[in-house]
Amino acid sequence: MTHIQSYIKENKDRFLNELIELLKIPSISADSAYRNDVLKTAEAIKLSLEKAGCDTVEICTTDGYPIVYGEKIIDKNLPTVLVYGHYDVQPPDPLDLWNSPPFEPVIKKTALHPEGAIFARGACDDKGQMYMHVKAMEFMTSTDQLPCNVKFMIEGEEEVGSSNLAIFVKENQEKLKNDVILISDTGMIAQDVPSITTGLRGLSYVEVEVTGPNRDLHSGLYGGAVANPINVLTKMIASLHDENNHITIPGFYDKVEVLSKEERAEMAKAPFSLDDYKKALDINDVYGETGYTTNERNAIRPTLDVNGIWGGYTGEGAKTVIASKAYAKISMRLVPHQDWEEITQLFTSHFESIAPKGVTVKVTPHHGGQGYVTPINSLGYKAASKAYQDTFGKTPIPQRSGGSIPIVSLFEQELKSKTILMGFGLDSDAIHSPNEHFGVFNYLKGIETIPLFYKYFTELSK
Repeated sequence: MTHIQSYIKENKDRFLNELIELLKIPSISADSAYRNDVLKTAEAIKLSLEKAGCDTVEICTTDGYPIVYGEKIIDKNLPTVLVYGHYDVQPPDPLDLWNSPPFEPVIKKTALHPEGAIFARGACDDKGQMYMHVKAMEFMTSTDQLPCNVKFMIEGEEEVGSSNLAIFVKENQEKLKNDVILISDTGMIAQDVPSITTGLRGLSYVEVEVTGPNRDLHSGLYGGAVANPINVLTKMIASLHDENNHITIPGFYDKVEVLSKEERAEMAKAPFSLDDYKKALDINDVYGETGYTTNERNAIRPTLDVNGIWGGYTGEGAKTVIASKAYAKISMRLVPHQDWEEITQLFTSHFESIAPKGVTVKVTPHHGGQGYVTPINSLGYKAASKAYQDTFGKTPIPQRSGGSIPIVSLFEQELKSKTILMGFGLDSDAIHSPNEHFGVFNYLKGIETIPLFYKYFTELSK
């Protein structure tokens, strides 16, 4: 495509300022206190799609937060690309670990981002990456270089399970009809090592509650005589892994896909420094399932992790009580062929079975989704690969991700089309963590690369 680099150079400051304004809005879908901010963000996305050249843009209401839908149909005989993204963000807690306020974006230079990075909640996940597509659309329409039809579906509930998006997709199959789905909500290996995500893990997320006595008790008068829910809960959680960090839930591994030695060898070709990995996280060693490398543990193997645990007195000073209840939130990342609903039931049955007498257990499923693998011989993958080759000067590496985008498997089931995951973030961008950021280089490189995907996909589809 002609003049794309000069267009980006001329509009760089505007592109950055527009994203910064979007990042200032605390669109936290998990906290109802921010409802108006989430709705405000949806309106901002609608306006940005209109300015980018979409002929039709609408805010589609759901039982939760709205979906922003936009489209530009130039010729029904041409291919249609459906772009998916989300405008909601994770809560910023813990706030005291941020070096700058999470909703006051700042651009700072770092060792990995000498051109600067935008620090703010949602910078990489997913406002920055989603907005690359809006600006890519702007370039193609304003320079009369849009080669095919485009549809946008930007939701506001990805961080809380996308339950209403699933309903929307099922009820709007004709509206969403497409030839390929394009998403940027993943990452690449390094600034100079482009990669395309070819697999995502599924997810089962539950909350557990352990109840002992009917009220908090004096730990001196009752200690040692009744079950302490916090003690019990920690023992139950500890028993969920054995000495090899293998998950002990019966049936958990029955449907786990085992990759061949050849596939594992291909994965191992991706550049990776264990020393740099440990240094970046300030740890003296890695940890995980015996028999697998770090990159295999966080991509092709299932996991079980405690995401939060609480109970009893946690205020200042001392309060000697045995709490009546203890709680934990637990997520399980799943690999292809593991069904999240089946795994949730296996977890529930096992967790209830290991509870000792003296306590009762309640397991509440929150949300989940299936894993996904996309073939590397599809037209969409080939188009993405050619686009990266043009802008990075090298062929991207196919890479499986440890993250989850539960809606992707539903897209294929309902819309019968493949998803291409063109992520431009880095593992070090601290998504879901304090000091989340997104490199200026990555943001602009995404805007440069995405239009080329449209070009090559249209050409390959002829």
